[in-house]
Parts: sequence; structure tokens; C-alpha cells
Amino acid sequence: MSKILIVDDNVSLSFLLKSFLEEKHYDVIVAHSGMDALEKIKTLKPDIMLLDIMMEGIGGMEVLKRTRQFNNNIGIIMVSALIDDALHKKALEDGADEFIIKPIDYNHLHECILVDLIMRNKQNE
Repeated sequence: MSKILIVDDNVSLSFLLKSFLEEKHYDVIVAHSGMDALEKIKTLKPDIMLLDIMMEGIGGMEVLKRTRQFNNNIGIIMVSALIDDALHKKALEDGADEFIIKPIDYNHLHECILVDLIMRNKQNE
């Protein structure tokens, strides 16, 4: 079972995402801060991270940069309500695999997760 880490300080959205992904038979972990996310990445080794950009303390872009310094195997899908082409481009340049705008289209999100998992499995063969 693939493990997905949701990183978002919005508890309600995290709960909805977690419920949706568990229905799709993923093992789901939630972190409500950037620092918590960095710890969980190292200890729990998720396959994919859904990472919000705007958070108190360590924001999503910093979590992205720090994660890529020690882990290139995790798929990172950035999630944001900000519609900013420069930010989108910067996130992809810094190592994000995908960028999804809120409100989240759950079917599109699931497609992105499936594609990422397939690509990572092919790389590891």
C-alpha cells in the first residue's frame, strides 16, 4: 500500500483529503506544519507528499527545498490557492513533480498520484 503524507495547516481540508485517499486504499499520514512534515518524511518515508505552500512557520516552498536536499525518491505534489505562474514555475524548478490549484479536483489529484507512483516504480525497477 502506498503511503501519502498530507501537509496542510487547514485541519478541515486535511481531514477531507485523508478520507478521500483512504477510500482509494492509501495509507495516509497528516502533518499540520512544515517542521512536522520534515520529521515524518525522515521517519515514516512516505511515497508521495501533498504539500500546501502557505503555512505558518516553515512554508511549503522551504519544506520542498529541504526535502529535496535529502530525498529525491518522494513524489511531491504542491497544493495552493495561489494562482501565480512564477510561483508555480519556481516550485517545479525546486523539485516539485506537480502543482495543483485549490479548490482541489479530487479526481485530478488522484490521477496525478497514480501517474507519480507509476513513474517512480519504473525508475526503481
